[in-house]
Amino acid sequence: MADTDTPALSEQLCFDLYAASRAVTAAYRPALSPLGLTYPQYLVLIVLWEEGDCTVRHLSDALRLDHGTLTPLLRRMELAGLVARRRDNADERFVVVSLTDKGDDLRQHATRIHCDMKAALGLDEQQFSALQSTLRLLTDRVSH
Repeated sequence: MADTDTPALSEQLCFDLYAASRAVTAAYRPALSPLGLTYPQYLVLIVLWEEGDCTVRHLSDALRLDHGTLTPLLRRMELAGLVARRRDNADERFVVVSLTDKGDDLRQHATRIHCDMKAALGLDEQQFSALQSTLRLLTDRVSH
């Protein structure tokens, strides 16, 4: 390839990652739509189911979302009755996000959704684990 040649789209790892991300996110839509959830909202719920009440900052870090993206997302979730937001009693600079009963009730669907998505990928456990490890390594390397 000459210095003036632009690498083809088929040679761009960034495009493959982008396309895969969009495809996987779209695969979640049929499972999440009947629940009234978007994929990012589902990710917020997963963190809250796993960890309980969290600050907005913790959610932002866990989901690798900036405040400007997360705040409107949480506002919509609060309007839908899935979460509640309040100032932290110990330090009012922080906002704590909690599950409501409605948000917690959606947990019953999580295992089915997870298993359906794993099956949709068509990977065995070893392949799934290897892919997840590679993606995490890649994320760590480019995040610094």
